[in-house]
Amino acid sequence: MKVDPAVVRIFAENVRAEVIVRPAASTIDPAIVQKIAGKVKVFQGMSADCLSRTLAIADRVTFDANEVVFKEGDIGSAFHVLIAGDVVVEKLHGETVVELARLSAGECFGEMALVGSHLRTASVRALHSAVTLRLERERIDSFAESAHIIYRNIARVLAARLDSSSELLAGMVAHQNETRPIDL
Repeated sequence: MKVDPAVVRIFAENVRAEVIVRPAASTIDPAIVQKIAGKVKVFQGMSADCLSRTLAIADRVTFDANEVVFKEGDIGSAFHVLIAGDVVVEKLHGETVVELARLSAGECFGEMALVGSHLRTASVRALHSAVTLRLERERIDSFAESAHIIYRNIARVLAARLDSSSELLAGMVAHQNETRPIDL
């Protein structure tokens, strides 16, 4: 007997929905929830109650200065929201480490693990001591009330980064064309 993979997937989702405990409203100070809602782009558009429940499913993680959050090539299943400190995003180019960005409180990183490849495309390292909220894909996906808002906002963040990268690339190509010798 052949089983339709779509039926198996639906069955698995139903079982997972029954097993995963939904987060209760957390006891986070409403002023802190409001501050996070206003500063963290990935949570924009969430009600205070929904955000409180979303924050309740996140893990709070601390990193010391120069500690690696994750390395390029690692398998990823979560993204981080930086709530204190600064991190640097770095990528290997040959044997050279290239700094791609410096991020501060309110910014997110690692979101590509949720929407694309499960392999990290860059490394992230704390510049000073830092605190993040780590949100695992499975937890986000199990909490439909906030999942669609988070994914929509991640798409906006990635689109803005793509715009910036495109501008930078266009400038580099234009500069290269200006400095290229003309063959006669």
